[in-house]
Amino acid sequence: MTKQAVSAAPEINEKTLKRRKIASLDKRKARSGWLFVLPFLIGFLFVYVPIIWNSIWMSFHTLSIVPGGGYTLEWVGLENYEYALFSDPKFVETLVTGLQELAFDIPAILIFSLFLAVLLNQKMVGRAAFRAIFFIPVVLATGIMESIEGQNILGSYMEETGGIEDGSGSSAATQIVSALDIEQLFASMKMGEGLVTYVVDIINNIYDIVNRSGVQMLIFLAGLQSISPAIYEACKIDGATSWETFWKITFPMISPMILVNGIYTIIDSFTTESNSVMAYIQGVYRGGTDGQVHSSAMAWIYFIIVLLIIAAVSGIFSAYVFYQKRD
Repeated sequence: MTKQAVSAAPEINEKTLKRRKIASLDKRKARSGWLFVLPFLIGFLFVYVPIIWNSIWMSFHTLSIVPGGGYTLEWVGLENYEYALFSDPKFVETLVTGLQELAFDIPAILIFSLFLAVLLNQKMVGRAAFRAIFFIPVVLATGIMESIEGQNILGSYMEETGGIEDGSGSSAATQIVSALDIEQLFASMKMGEGLVTYVVDIINNIYDIVNRSGVQMLIFLAGLQSISPAIYEACKIDGATSWETFWKITFPMISPMILVNGIYTIIDSFTTESNSVMAYIQGVYRGGTDGQVHSSAMAWIYFIIVLLIIAAVSGIFSAYVFYQKRD
């Protein structure tokens, strides 16, 4: 054996040992990750999987109540799905209307939460207080407050009472709307009717958009704060404007967060109690014996549509997502 081979042997052994240490560290991290998600996996396998299977099974059967107690199931194949798509007069209409509403709401929520995150990421007095204020609706929109909002009790009360009376015979809310006259304002700019309707709907639904933008805002904030200040300093030295810096640095760097927030917003919007399709399916479920099997078929049709939308959005967004390499 030559001297060169002898000197190379310790180096090879050191590299091999280093690789083994890295591999063993990765294995330990993987085991820790599995231990972390183990409670969820146990609950999913023993609680959710039986419920999911029961729902799928019932969607292919008709249900009959036994006089002495209990029920019997009779296999009917795709009959419940055919009823939901072709016989029920309102399910498809409600489904299409709900999808159209969400197609407008989801971009508005993403744009609004990104706008807020950019503003709240600036250096200013009371920044932490403003962040807490914009996140408060997320905390309040749980439990009884969510039920009140889902039933639109406050909105119905305001409509019945005509808003806040100021003694002049007209409500303050009516005065604000008539003073601004949003529709006439945008119509005078000679914009398209569809764009005018979209902007007016966003303004009218600003309360709901703010309530549903808190989590997305925090995720965007985390992404903005992960961008190195040195990158912005380099852009400033090169003479880049704030507009150019946003579109060429900030926007690409937070594109992974846009993908995450897009998927989260879709799932949250499709499963909230205020969703018209969810409310309709729940109403069908309470409608009697046949309603239980019909609602199961409707729920799985809705679930498949949501999965397809998420897959489409993920595929489109992933083509434009920029992942920073940290070597």
